[in-house]
Amino acid sequence: MDLLEDLETMKFESGIHEEDQSWLYLLGRSHGLMTKACAHATFFCKLLHNLRESLDEKRTSKCHLTGLREETQDDDALKVGIIGGGHLGKQLAHMLLQFIPIPAENLRISTRRPETLDEFKKLGIQCFYQNASLVGWANVVFLCCLPSQLPNICVEIQTRLGKDCIVYSFVSAIPVSRLKLLLNHTNILRPQYQCAEDLAHIWGANEITAALQDPVILQATCPYSPAGGISLNIKWLEGMFYALLNFCTAKDMPHPQVLQHLSELFSSQHLKACREDEASPLQFQAQDFVSQIYAKNLSQRRPFPLFDLTTVQLKETPFSQYLSNSTTFQDCFTHLYCDSFGISLTKEQEQPEVSTGSPSQ
Repeated sequence: MDLLEDLETMKFESGIHEEDQSWLYLLGRSHGLMTKACAHATFFCKLLHNLRESLDEKRTSKCHLTGLREETQDDDALKVGIIGGGHLGKQLAHMLLQFIPIPAENLRISTRRPETLDEFKKLGIQCFYQNASLVGWANVVFLCCLPSQLPNICVEIQTRLGKDCIVYSFVSAIPVSRLKLLLNHTNILRPQYQCAEDLAHIWGANEITAALQDPVILQATCPYSPAGGISLNIKWLEGMFYALLNFCTAKDMPHPQVLQHLSELFSSQHLKACREDEASPLQFQAQDFVSQIYAKNLSQRRPFPLFDLTTVQLKETPFSQYLSNSTTFQDCFTHLYCDSFGISLTKEQEQPEVSTGSPSQ
């Protein structure tokens, strides 16, 4: 129970002079941006976690049938590293722990002041100041640092980055093309957000994990929704999908199996939410991700190529057209997104509108 909740004089706004009141909208915008950014990053990790679990279950079943030895679970568990222990890094860590939920031993934080992260240490999370060591261990690394700190961090970590490691940057001032050069790495995701002038007053000031239990706020964070006055460039969604493909390619998985896994992953919640006569299962095809000529020459046993995620986020891809034209995918995605945070949509709550934005960097 918050004893200060109803005390007006204890609120942040009470200390602002009347002539400065017009700037208070920046507080809501900042909180809205952080809420959306953390929600999207958590959703991506949730997808990667679920995909790994699905592959692990099928491999385990195959091992039982053939009598082969299973790999230990730790060999394939999702390992996430966060560089930066400020407000953003802390909020993201709470989100990953609650909504994936990622085990504490699979989450590590590197920050210049690890002594300020006692709340996470008590949970069993390793907190230290060793950026290079962190990226050598993690499958996904989140950059939650200041723009001024990024060049030095890139120098520290670039030689330790495995080609399969996904770097997810929250540093909005550094474009993805520049990150590619700084890191000498192509497996990079960087979302872009745009704020409307008439920002909606829905974001509040609650902790993000609590805010996302509100269906209105959760729907406003959905990548296809412009609600709340903050829109996401949909190129991030393309990058996320190609990152999932790269994960499967790193495991040398034949592309038909990859398409089957992704189709099952995105169809499940949509089919649960609809009557059988209303729902049509989602089924990805190779030409949704590569050119028709390449797909035609791709043998059944071959994996997809490794994609340059920076190029995916800067240029048109075969998946760009798919995202724009497939309403079935938009429905499936919206259901899966909300379900990832524990909220199921009714038919009336679906919001299939898409905000594409511009891929310029």
